[in-house]
Amino acid sequence: MKPDLAVLYEHPQWFQPLWAALERHGVSYEAIRLSDHSFDPVSRALPAPLVLSRVAMSSFLRESEHGIFYAASLFDHWAANGAKVLNGAEIIAVDSSKARQLSLIARLGYAIPATRIVHRKEDLVAAARTMGWPLMVKANIGGSGAGIARYSSEEELAASIRDNTVPDSVDSVLLVQDYVPPRGGVITRVETLGGRFLYAIEVESAGDSFDLCPADACAVARGPIRMTAVTPPAELIEAAERIARATGLAVGGVEYLVDDRDGTPRFYDINALSNFVAKPLDVLGWDPHDRLVDYLQAVLEETR
Repeated sequence: MKPDLAVLYEHPQWFQPLWAALERHGVSYEAIRLSDHSFDPVSRALPAPLVLSRVAMSSFLRESEHGIFYAASLFDHWAANGAKVLNGAEIIAVDSSKARQLSLIARLGYAIPATRIVHRKEDLVAAARTMGWPLMVKANIGGSGAGIARYSSEEELAASIRDNTVPDSVDSVLLVQDYVPPRGGVITRVETLGGRFLYAIEVESAGDSFDLCPADACAVARGPIRMTAVTPPAELIEAAERIARATGLAVGGVEYLVDDRDGTPRFYDINALSNFVAKPLDVLGWDPHDRLVDYLQAVLEETR
């Protein structure tokens, strides 16, 4: 018998809490591992009427044959044949491009860090000359802080390009971005569900670490980072909700920091993979996986 829900996932450990929540709520589901999957473009068979993407943009860190672009093709195929796909191909197109994320955020009228986008390493210095120092070079497709380096001068950046130590991106698109000093040394991640505020956390990490992923799996190789549940100002919650809805996120996070130089909140990241905060009962007092499953059940009712 076909299950109600199919979940396409990449990381083998991240989703144990989701499987447990689905089982608690009695939802029939199939967990489909991305790495060994294939599909027939002629077949109209669907794994389930509802499909949820749990594909991480950081998958390229774990497998050189990462499945990001394959997953987009697969979701498009399933959707064209009648499945309701949450965080599908259209969302991957934004999730896998920091350039597209920043363009979307700016079009909505919200502040972002000053950024220039190039597709050749040789153009980084020229782009940097239109900005101030320090600055960062970011890979367009990143995840868990991957592909980000800070530079203090043109000479330092030029040397990194010569030494081939400058960040690279699997799609060859790079961002030159103003290094924004975060007020209080924290960034804020606003999680949304169905385009509505779910919760927010402040994440703090000492130094120039750019890996501020709030999930357990992201913190294994590093020291612990401080995470605190917060309620952002109403206008920033509304902004995060607008960004999530404009992106089309079923579930996902929007990140911002407050520029310590002038107090401006600057949004800089949209993340469609929310494996939620580590130890949610300790940090939030409740488990967001139960809210996610409630949402999935409501969507299932709409598809019937």
